Amino acid sequence: MPSHSFTRSDRIAAELRRLIGGLVHAAVRDHALPSVSVSDVEVTRDCDYATVYVTALLPDTSNSAVATLNEMAKDFRRELARCMRIRRVPELRFKYDDSVDRGERIEALLRQKPGMGNRE
Repeated sequence: MPSHSFTRSDRIAAELRRLIGGLVHAAVRDHALPSVSVSDVEVTRDCDYATVYVTALLPDTSNSAVATLNEMAKDFRRELARCMRIRRVPELRFKYDDSVDRGERIEALLRQKPGMGNRE
């Protein structure tokens, strides 16, 4: 019998990432939110909470976008309950994913150092 490499919470997180990505895209378009996209979703082991990480096109607008998404979280959860086939949809918490910003900062620092960023 094959072993299952993905846990139930991993499968739910993958499905949530796909569905919430679409919901967030529609919310950005319909409610004139700053441009954000879903980068990752982490679900707790008991599937009670899901942390949704978002990245923003303009990092300066990220705080307002995350605050608005957290206000809309109940509406998103209600919509997910209609289309997902699980007993209880996790409570959603939106957080800003600053990994892209940190990567750009490191890349800029490497470009400043002579001879460090241009190796072939």
